[in-house]
Amino acid sequence: MTVEQFETWSLYICVGGLIGFMVFIVWDLAKKSKAGKFGTFILFLALGLGLLGFIIKTVLVSSLEK
Repeated sequence: MTVEQFETWSLYICVGGLIGFMVFIVWDLAKKSKAGKFGTFILFLALGLGLLGFIIKTVLVSSLEK
């Protein structure tokens, strides 16, 4: 395994773990603040847009390299 391959795998694994941890934090925040269904939806929408941005960036970089 080359250093580049290790860095690529580490990026996806660590970012995936970070996203999972952020989902837990937002869920816990919504639960403790009693945000309700709409408030919880808005919190997860904001997190989802950030995740969507990361996925779009990854797809664009991959397509531009080809």
